[in-house]
Amino acid sequence: MSVCIFYCIVQDSHTSYMEQENHTQFSEFILLGLSEEAEMRPLLFWLFLFMYLITFAGNLLIILTTLFDSHLHTPMYFFLSNLSFSDICFTSTTIPKMLLNIHIQNKSITYKGCLTQMYFFILFAELDIFLLSVMAYDRFVAICHPLHYTAIMNPHLCGLLLLASWTLSVLDALLRGLLVLRLSFCTDLEIPHFFCEINQVIQLACSDTLLNVIEMYFATGLLGIIPLSGIIVSYSRIFSSILRITSTSGKYKAFSTCGSHLSIVSLCYGTGLGVYLSSAATQNSRASAIASVMYTVVTPMLNPFIYSLRNKDIKRALKSLVSTVTFNE
Repeated sequence: MSVCIFYCIVQDSHTSYMEQENHTQFSEFILLGLSEEAEMRPLLFWLFLFMYLITFAGNLLIILTTLFDSHLHTPMYFFLSNLSFSDICFTSTTIPKMLLNIHIQNKSITYKGCLTQMYFFILFAELDIFLLSVMAYDRFVAICHPLHYTAIMNPHLCGLLLLASWTLSVLDALLRGLLVLRLSFCTDLEIPHFFCEINQVIQLACSDTLLNVIEMYFATGLLGIIPLSGIIVSYSRIFSSILRITSTSGKYKAFSTCGSHLSIVSLCYGTGLGVYLSSAATQNSRASAIASVMYTVVTPMLNPFIYSLRNKDIKRALKSLVSTVTFNE
């Protein structure tokens, strides 16, 4: 539904702007990519194809494992499977187009395609952030209030938390997309990136972008700092509870339970904040594009490995799933 709504808005708004402004008579942006060197294209193509296939297969395997193993039908793995789905969609908004452009040696992306890519990139990036926050709350309840865990994290609450995550992500992505639609663009339409990142698109506008910049910083602060603060508070309470556990085995089990999620949170926020802080300091768009590969490609690829390597339940379920498939064949 959101796909149809946004595409129709893009189409109608773009038509009206094309009729009103002569200097918006263009049909495409140019994605400069990660390298201008022709000899680097085959390497980049196979490298990103390999990472995309690993990301797709790894996250899909997590989803299938949580679906077919009844022991994993818990809130923790419910949110994990949704995180894996979000990561598949997140990488699918950028990498396939990049691979296509490298393969056909064409750096262009249409105006509508650019806005659509930007919309879904924002949507699934923010959905990742919200899901990580919800998963931190789930671990907080499980460790700090174990006797009330089933009552608190009931299916109704889990569904509401997921719905709220989707709703906030869709609405903010739609708002940012609509604010970009009001902009007019000149002739310099080269984006020094491998996808249409909103920061880079706004910089190409000829019209006033103050409203876009205000909304971007406000939304980034609100939707970034608040979830991160929730994660920090949850894990500070978790660590306090773990330290009060007397048995060594109990402490190890608690740390092991939270280790996978905390690793992913650190990787996601660490790479994302590192990219934006470094880009703000250096103002090097090409360096920022290369660094952004960490949180747009590498992090979603590593998520399944982190969970499968550090989680005994996932490893057991994966072995059971592989054994079942092998036996049926």
